[in-house]
Amino acid sequence: MRRRNALSPQTMAAQALHMLDGENGAVVPAMHSASTFARDENYDLQDGFVYSRYGSPTTSQGERIIAELEGAASSLLFNSGMSATVALVEALPMGAHVVAQSMMYHVGLNWLNRQAARGVIGFDSFEAGNLAALEAAIKPEKTKLVWIETPANGDWSITDIAVAARLAHAAGAILMCDSTAAPPCTTRPLALGADLSFHSATKYLNGHSDLTAGVLSAKDGLPIWEGILEVRSFQGTVLPGFEAWLLIRGLRTLFIRYAQASKNAMELARHFESHPAIERVLYPGLPSHPGHVVAKQQMTGGFGGMMSLLLKGKEGRALKAAKACNVFIPATSLGGVESLIEHRHTVAGPDYGIPENLLRLSIGIEAVDDLIADLEQALEAGH
Repeated sequence: MRRRNALSPQTMAAQALHMLDGENGAVVPAMHSASTFARDENYDLQDGFVYSRYGSPTTSQGERIIAELEGAASSLLFNSGMSATVALVEALPMGAHVVAQSMMYHVGLNWLNRQAARGVIGFDSFEAGNLAALEAAIKPEKTKLVWIETPANGDWSITDIAVAARLAHAAGAILMCDSTAAPPCTTRPLALGADLSFHSATKYLNGHSDLTAGVLSAKDGLPIWEGILEVRSFQGTVLPGFEAWLLIRGLRTLFIRYAQASKNAMELARHFESHPAIERVLYPGLPSHPGHVVAKQQMTGGFGGMMSLLLKGKEGRALKAAKACNVFIPATSLGGVESLIEHRHTVAGPDYGIPENLLRLSIGIEAVDDLIADLEQALEAGH
């Protein structure tokens, strides 16, 4: 591989770190699917690979690309976002106190509550974006992990990562930032003081809705890192070679995909902000969003494609509108090239504070006029 200094992250992503095949010069990284790896003539491991449960050359290449984009000392890929967060919490001391948001990915919140009910961890939650509530929830010298998600899944509230890091570190805890909705082309949590950056790589990092993956990235010298690696090895939850290859392919277009989704979302948000059928548009890119100022500071590459619409009118209108869409696809997930719509109250259930009149949108890269027209007719059909 030729070395070229001072390249921008966008160039490094587009060229997959310029890792050309040394044997044939192929510009597309190879995919390794081997489950086991031969030793050399001295019976030493070749490039450190022994068995695919611990990793593979393709997975390792994906990890190097993400670590470079995140400004991390190291990254670890998992076969889902949940397996990554499970490994993190399992690596904590038994009975460790964890603090996380009450508005976050609902499956992660379910799991934290389950672990607390079993006595594995202590757990307290706080209102997303409310730094005073976060500070009150932290127990000095007892809290070991502070888990924030920004923008937060549902209302897209914003947490100031730098302030959250100071609060966590003052209490002797580490800060993990779920930055799934704000990939490293717009936010780098480690540079803002977080100890760990997490992504459901299924979403923006991959961007094509054809794999599930999770990734944790760490700053240098984080004591818990080896424990997380050990848990991943025991669980066998490393991302397999083919999925890692797909992820690398997705990473190569991350910057341009995210830029177009952000552009579309901003146009759509502005269009519907004053719409007579809409009570409120929740989008960090709008000055009306309560977290806009902080979002502008820490989302330097655009505000992304995630937003929610709160509809006016009688109960059930939002669900009817979701069903009436023709261009927006009624499906869970986010961050793909296609636009998705979800009635979040139906999907998450009534226990997570999601208003019944809320529609969650993941804006893709289609023609924005088609997206606006589709929502216009869906709102009319749901009236």
